[in-house]
Amino acid sequence: MHSLPLFHRIAGERVVVVGSGEMAEAKARLVTRAGGVPCPETEAHHARLGFVALEDPRAAEAAALRLKRAGLLVNVADRPELCDFTLPSVLDRDPVLVAVSTGGASAGLAKHVRLRLEALLPQGLGAFARALEAARETIRARFPQADARRRALDEALRQGGALDPFDEQDNDAVDCWLAGRSAARDGEVLDVTLASDDPDDLTLRQARALGMADTVLHDPDVPEALLVRARADATRLPLPADPPASGLTVILQRKP
Repeated sequence: MHSLPLFHRIAGERVVVVGSGEMAEAKARLVTRAGGVPCPETEAHHARLGFVALEDPRAAEAAALRLKRAGLLVNVADRPELCDFTLPSVLDRDPVLVAVSTGGASAGLAKHVRLRLEALLPQGLGAFARALEAARETIRARFPQADARRRALDEALRQGGALDPFDEQDNDAVDCWLAGRSAARDGEVLDVTLASDDPDDLTLRQARALGMADTVLHDPDVPEALLVRARADATRLPLPADPPASGLTVILQRKP
């Protein structure tokens, strides 16, 4: 790895921001968003981190050197060779944070990888993480042995599991799982109205569900290019068949 990924807690701490204009304002906003307090270089003796956002290369180098001599870890905008740390592109589902870094090679690339991930992760992922946190002692009591607890969580959180984090979870999903009621997810039906005959127009949720489906009910004129996105062993039935009582069924219908 080119860097050691770390998440630095700065709530209530002063963080030096050297510079003015849009670039420096963006750094200050980021510090504030993480709970820190942006401060000028004159307060560097109170800080552990510093950002330099200066257009002039020589001025940026001089500011970075001063802050480093004061014992701070420093980030210099657009100068990865001067940085003690770099800023990733951050996907925020508080308390879940996903950071994408290229080590300063391309901020644009990191941003667009993060945007793709944004589309994959449900908006409620943060609330789901809080629910797991709140249930920590209940989970420990339900599975007192560490190995059994790890296996149970791995099974629940895996793709297609009762607590699959890539699915939008109900508010009581964790409680239902602990109570052994997650079997209610059996027999799930997803009704998909196709935007076009192009498989690339499927949403990520639709494509993933199709790839996991046990049964696919479809209009007769749904093209094979879409149907092959289903599992090879999935049962295909023409509409108007009834969905099975168990397993995941995806219904593919074309727009009227």
